[in-house]
Order: sequence, then C-alpha cells, then structure tokens
Amino acid sequence: MRNLNKVINNPKFYTYGVVFLVFLRLFLNAFVPLMDKTEARYAEIARIMAETNNWITPQIDYGIPFWAKPPLSVWLSALSIKIFGVNEFAVRLPSFLLSLVLVVIIGKFAEKKNRPFFLSGFILLTLPEFLLHAGVVSTDTALAFCITFIFLTFWKAVNKPKVSYWSYLMFISIGLGLLTKGPIVLILTIPPIILWLIYFKEYKTILNKFPWILGPLITLLIATPWYYVAELRTKGFLDYFIVGEHFKRYFDPSWHGDKYGNPKSQAFGIIWVFLFIVAIPWIQIVAIKAWKLRKDLVKNKWVLFLLLWLLWTPLFFTVSTSLLHTYTLPVMVPIALLTQYFWEKIENKKAVILTSLIFPFLILITLAFSLFNNNLERYSNTDKYLLKETIGTTDLNLYYLSDKSYSSQFYSKGKIKSISEEILKQKVNEEEVFKIIIPNKFINNLNPVIVDKLQILGSNQKSKLCLHSPHKD
Repeated sequence: MRNLNKVINNPKFYTYGVVFLVFLRLFLNAFVPLMDKTEARYAEIARIMAETNNWITPQIDYGIPFWAKPPLSVWLSALSIKIFGVNEFAVRLPSFLLSLVLVVIIGKFAEKKNRPFFLSGFILLTLPEFLLHAGVVSTDTALAFCITFIFLTFWKAVNKPKVSYWSYLMFISIGLGLLTKGPIVLILTIPPIILWLIYFKEYKTILNKFPWILGPLITLLIATPWYYVAELRTKGFLDYFIVGEHFKRYFDPSWHGDKYGNPKSQAFGIIWVFLFIVAIPWIQIVAIKAWKLRKDLVKNKWVLFLLLWLLWTPLFFTVSTSLLHTYTLPVMVPIALLTQYFWEKIENKKAVILTSLIFPFLILITLAFSLFNNNLERYSNTDKYLLKETIGTTDLNLYYLSDKSYSSQFYSKGKIKSISEEILKQKVNEEEVFKIIIPNKFINNLNPVIVDKLQILGSNQKSKLCLHSPHKD
C-alpha cells in the first residue's frame, strides 16, 4: 500500500495514465466498427459529403437533406475522410483530436500550480462519458468542445484589465458552437455566466473587457452565412431546425415531426441519474465536497463559476423527458476541474483512483475478449462484418430488405439499396445475381419459396447476409 501511495503521488503516474487512456481510445477508434444507429448515421452523412462535395447540405442519403444538426462536426469528419479514406479511424479522428485538446488545455486552467499538470486530464479521461465520446462520431463532442472554450475564454477574458485575445476567442467559440448544434450552445452557456456576473457584481466591469460590437459581429460572420445558404438550398430547414429541434423536441417527447428518429420519453429528472452514472466516481466526490464546503465555496469566484457551469445543464434538462445521456457531456470538464480543486481534501485517494480505472480496464478486457472470441462479429450492432467480403466489389448488386442500416450504407460506400419483399420476389424470379441483408425479424415471415432460393453466407445477432445465384447448385 505504501508503494501505491508513492505511485499516485508521483506526477508521472498521471502523465502515463493519460498516455495509456489516449492509446486505449485510439485503439477503439481503429478497431471497433461503427455502430447503428447514431454513430454510423453521422459517419455516413460525412462519407456522402466527402463523396458528393456538397459541403452546404448534409445528406442522410443521396439527395435527402439532414436538417437535424448544423454541419461543423460533419465537415471535420468529411475532411478527414478526404485525407485518410473511408474508414472508422478517419471518421472518428476529429472527435478524438478535439477531446485531446481538452485533456491538454484544462491542465493550464488548474487553479493551483503545485499539482501534476495532467491530473485534471487524467480525471477527465476516467469519466466514462468523456472516454466513450473521445472519438465517437457525433455532434456532442464538438458541442462540448465549443461550450468548454466559451466558458474558459470568458474566464480568462473577465480576469484581464481590458479587451484581450481571450475576448475574441469567446465570440469565435460561440460562432463555432452555432455551427455545431445551433442555439443550444447559447442556452447552455449564457445563463450561468449571467448568474455568476450578477452574484459577484461583475456585470459593470465587463463592459471594457469585451468587444461588444466587433465580437458579436465576428460570431455572426462565422455562423450566419451557412444558415442563410442552407435555407436557400433546402427551403424549410430553419423552421424544422429552430422550431422543431429546439422547442418541440424539448417540450414534447411525442413530437411527431422528427424526421430522423423515434420519440424518446424518459422519466422526469432522468438527466441527474444519467449524470451520477456516467461521471462516476468523480461526480460523487465533487457533490460531497461541495456540500461540506458550501459556505466557503460561494465566496470563491473560480469554484462558483465551475459549479454554475456544472449545474446549469442538468437543471435545464430536468424538465425535459426527451433526452439522452450524451447531454451530460458538456459538464465533464467542470467536474474534472472541481475534482482537481478539491484534490487535497479527498480522503483515500487510492480507492478513488482505482475505482476510476475500473471502467477503462473493463473496456480493455471486454475488447480483448471480444476480439479473441469473435464476439464483435457476432454481437455488434453493425453490418460491417456481413459486408466485409463485398467491400470493394462493384460488379454485384447489393440490397437490404426494408430500411437499410446506416452501417450498411457506410461500409458499402453507398452501394446498398433498400427493397421491399415484393421487389425481392421479382428479383428472385428474374434470376438476378445479388446479395441481400435480411434482418432476422423478417426472415421467418418471408415466403418459403424465396427463402429456398437464398444461400446464407453469414449472420449476426440482428441480420443475415444471403446470396441469390441461379447457378448456385
């Protein structure tokens, strides 16, 4: 135990820990297939953008616009595909790099300089929600990145005697946030900042610390051109995105206008349950220490700033029942910074650190076991492995019975086509040679005559890949 105490008190432990966790995430990015629906969907949108060179309108399929989110994260993934090709690592690389920047930069915002530089980064990477998304293809990582930069650049700017480059960086971050997920970036940042300004009576002193004319103009110049052109290209985008995605989705879990998913109905206040699960064990440490030291903390500008940042997002989503656990991602950074602030007051650090490493090691063990036993092929929610022998072929028709999956679109590079059972029957009778993915839920209800003419080439927990060839006998 003495040796363990010596290890965790050595700054190199946290440096090596960060390196280990970064390489673990890189390994996952390279070897774990894209999963349906969310990650594979955003990957396919990026692939189509890179292929078609349509950088204005993200497309969920060829010619079908994707109105649910602005394009910044898609732009980054599509650019990565242009450079590195169509593969998991390329499409995930931008999210990984954004996460890596956060891991490094928050070390510079540690309040006390006598602590290991990578302590806060180590804490951040051992938060399950952050580690999972440090490479996942979605808009959430980019949004968390922009929100983090808004808060941190504001903090730096407000502590300067006059307008500085930090002031301009804040407005740039807002503009990028509007291109990442829209007005939600303002909803999740402006209220806690205003509360902090009012509480510490700083609202007058900030007048000469921000460029209040040029700053908002920079934000508008970054964000509004795309919104304007996007509406011109596809009429109705602004109404769907602003009104539907930001108001109807928030207040109405049964909103039937959702073009890209099913209504999500969660229990009232479920966001707090998500938070205390996906940020274990550090959120528990922060909650306990903040409560015990509450009288002193409200006098500390930095700590109260972090607490308001941490609390506002779950408070905002408390009344919403249409949400996902990923909505907690923007508050992972304040959890890490607050934990770092409380570090000396944490008892039994050995147990806490060992607990924080359980999730990363579970990922490592599960992945190793899955690769050894081919469980990834059998049980992953992806069609990659069914299509592995067809990847790169151009002379074979490829179909999907009913609605095709996003992973099948990505791994077939857009060649797979959805067909109905009636069309499948026609193609069998026409003696066309083709391969088809059939979800297991449909296979037992197919016409036995059709099934008899199909040869099963592979299967997983959700689908089967079948070959139809008139000459197979």
